[in-house]
Amino acid sequence: MLSKSLYNLFLFLYSCGIRVVAIANPKARKWILGRRNIFDTINEQRSTSNEQPIWMHCASLGEFEQGRPLLEALRSQNPKVKIVLTFFSPSGYEVMKDYRGADHVFYLPMDSPVNAKKFLDPVNPSLVLWVKYEYWFYYLAEIKKRNIPVLLISGIFRKKQPFFKWYGEIWRKMLESFTHFFVQNTESQQLLSTIGFTENVSLNGDTRFDRVLEIADHFTAVPGIAEFCGNSQVIVAGSTWEEDEIELLHFVNVHKQVKFIIAPHEIDKANLKDVKEEFPDSIFYSELNNEQRTTDSGQPNVLIIDNIGMLSRLYKYATVAYVGGGYGADGVHNVLEAAVYSKPVVFGPVYEKFDEATGLINAGGAVSIDGGPVKLENILNNLLQDEAARKKMGEAAQQFVNENAGASKKIIQFIQEKRLLTS
Repeated sequence: MLSKSLYNLFLFLYSCGIRVVAIANPKARKWILGRRNIFDTINEQRSTSNEQPIWMHCASLGEFEQGRPLLEALRSQNPKVKIVLTFFSPSGYEVMKDYRGADHVFYLPMDSPVNAKKFLDPVNPSLVLWVKYEYWFYYLAEIKKRNIPVLLISGIFRKKQPFFKWYGEIWRKMLESFTHFFVQNTESQQLLSTIGFTENVSLNGDTRFDRVLEIADHFTAVPGIAEFCGNSQVIVAGSTWEEDEIELLHFVNVHKQVKFIIAPHEIDKANLKDVKEEFPDSIFYSELNNEQRTTDSGQPNVLIIDNIGMLSRLYKYATVAYVGGGYGADGVHNVLEAAVYSKPVVFGPVYEKFDEATGLINAGGAVSIDGGPVKLENILNNLLQDEAARKKMGEAAQQFVNENAGASKKIIQFIQEKRLLTS
């Protein structure tokens, strides 16, 4: 099988490449170090447990937030069930390694026939939840061999993916391992039907709608933020990359009366230093309660968030929300975290791969900017100055979230009807 040979070559090159990159890249180094003696850790933690847990795998933090409402609902309905949570990326594992909603949190060992068996032997799940994407052939093949039900949660498929190409035999083979696909949109459903998957596919929407509603319903104030904002209008710019910060720079510099909260996507020391240099009239959140709160030009109007975990609550304080990522190849980040608080949402031009971003624009709750800092300034000025337009846009955003909630309940109903936790 040519595609299997190519897949094995990819695994080999990835393993070699990340070891080279790890020499200079802290994130890659965590990827390596986190997997040292991983099977000893797994065996030690699982050796005294006879229960067959639910295993949820997430590529990274974003996928975990997508699967989280389902996982917590399952735990709520089945308090005695054990949960194993795995991540491929350090950005997921390092943030959630102490997550109390799971009994065990591990890095997923690199895909191979040996590793798949060594992982599944001690974990021995009764049900596997695979969130959105990141398909690993040997793990999925071993799951199928053991007749373990596996559900794809909030799946999304595109025509350019290898499943639908002449060389995609091994990728189509991976899909045969799934008991059921819960997909986000009709395009995904139709694409799966072209390669023979029809009976076990449900159009179910995105569980992230459930997650952001849960966060908003249980909102707790972020210390120091209300004091920083005062009575000023506030723009919260979340998950920003350098391209986003360049777009915002002029507006920030000429609108000193507006308060800005900037949460960079990467919070390593080097990037935070760069962001601080871009916005000199700024202060880090970690310094917010210090007595030295002034800059060379007086009170800072920019707050740089130098931690992970509070962005979803920060949007609550926004007059207007700007969501980053829309100028990079990977596309815009989670727009729903802002929309759920009835905030008008602004982001860059790269969003087509994200149904929630397209849907939010169509609903009138968001606007995409493609035209540089001047156009961005015009949009932000209009929203800040026109309260009625701002309110209308925010209400449309909130309504869009409410109307698309409920995907988690449908999956739980399926699990109950099929008795996947009692077989």
